[in-house]
Amino acid sequence: MAIDTSNSIDETKTGKDLYSYQKGAIDKIFTAFDDAPEDYHLLYQLPTGGGKTVIFSEIVRQYLKNHNKRVLIMTHRIELLTQTSKMLTEFGVINKVVNSTANLDDQDQYSCFVAMVETLNNRLQDEKFDISNIGLVIIDEAHYNSFTKLFGYFDKSFILGVTATPLSSNIKLPMNDNYNELIVGETIEALIENEFLSRANTYSYNVGLTSLEIGANGDYTVKSSEDLYTTNDMLSKLMHAYEEHSKGKKTLIFNNGINTSLHVYDAFNYAGYPVRHLDNTATKKQRQEILEWFHVTPDAILTSVSILTTGFDEPTVESIILNRATKSLTLYYQMIGRGSRILKNKSTFDVIDLGNNFHRFGPWGADLDWQRIFRSPNYYLDNLMDDEELESYFIYEMPEELRAEFSKSENVTFDIKKAYTDSVKGGHSSKVILERSIAQHALICTQNSEDVYDALILAKKLGDDIDFRIERYSKCISKSTHNFISWLKNDYRLKLRSHLRENFDDIYEGIHGHPPVE
Repeated sequence: MAIDTSNSIDETKTGKDLYSYQKGAIDKIFTAFDDAPEDYHLLYQLPTGGGKTVIFSEIVRQYLKNHNKRVLIMTHRIELLTQTSKMLTEFGVINKVVNSTANLDDQDQYSCFVAMVETLNNRLQDEKFDISNIGLVIIDEAHYNSFTKLFGYFDKSFILGVTATPLSSNIKLPMNDNYNELIVGETIEALIENEFLSRANTYSYNVGLTSLEIGANGDYTVKSSEDLYTTNDMLSKLMHAYEEHSKGKKTLIFNNGINTSLHVYDAFNYAGYPVRHLDNTATKKQRQEILEWFHVTPDAILTSVSILTTGFDEPTVESIILNRATKSLTLYYQMIGRGSRILKNKSTFDVIDLGNNFHRFGPWGADLDWQRIFRSPNYYLDNLMDDEELESYFIYEMPEELRAEFSKSENVTFDIKKAYTDSVKGGHSSKVILERSIAQHALICTQNSEDVYDALILAKKLGDDIDFRIERYSKCISKSTHNFISWLKNDYRLKLRSHLRENFDDIYEGIHGHPPVE
């Protein structure tokens, strides 16, 4: 097929002014391109918000001006397809979008194509798309493995993969199996220092995750996540965290499961907050309407399920809530990255972590050795702490406002793990631990109350502390099923209230030397 490349560039379009680090990246990539064989696979890493699409659009522009070959850009999401085509057009690159409805009769008139990976796969199998003379293939969000099945079609092409996290979405298919070399771009910290990205203020709430199960993909299953995150305890913790740090701010909430997101929507809607829910079952029209509402509503809350982790750019987001746990470093960075876009009056954003992700991966923007992760992904993944080990370091700290209500108590803590060790050494039943814990809770409630009614009100405010103690206790006795832990939490609360009703007068007299005043 004859190929007309004369109209590949619109010289009236000038694109965008590039930053120095973007120009440096382009120089490095072209140097690798010039020195490498024609079938070389190069991977380029740059954080979300650093301008990967800008960089590879300029690469395409320069490539087409200097080579008599064609370019193909592959994406995995319809939003990325549209954004990429638009950016290429801004750079003067005349391009054709290859989607499910595209007419390819005029494909010989184009030198640049933007295609969805599955659509392209179908067109290639049907022999409807001519890939002759394609010299450069660019893979956006290259950590997804859906692209690798097409590599065999391009054994004579230079392949450039771009990603914020060069760690494969499938632990069984490491990226170094498909790419020869990694070029690491500007760090998150450098982009923050030079005012290209906002700085994250992270607030982490300890959550017991040992009831979660790992699926075949190496991440937590939706079913086990929904069992945990739809409980009243977790919804209350989410609401408390929002009201403590994000109230009045434009907030994006990520969940692992549609049912969880709907529960979150109901909770916020009932509380009177402006909230919408979005998942992948929404029509294109519904999605556009919801995102437009989110854009124009200053204190909007949008609860979603994974759908906004890529291909979504809303710089006005001020707060990210991770209402889920993940084993995926890539997903962790993608979710937080949605809040990192900088604006004139926005240099920081908040991250609320309700999945122990901060403890698992470290702070967003930490100085990760991407070269080592690329070369030895299993070494990195194997050295991540599992949930049981991670949670063993947790210490419950009573919030300042609540601690003020227990100001007459010098010490409000109780070390479940130490109590368990002592009971084992003393040959006592493990049940003694919870009895001692209940007695200690009853003591601090009584110390800060004038009568049993005050003490019962204080006891209701100890929910987080009770949950923490029960989760510690369940680990000590090696019983951690969701139903068992839920039963223990409810039973503990009942026994604490009963203990106060039956023993308040005696405890009060032991503290003050006289019975409570009638």
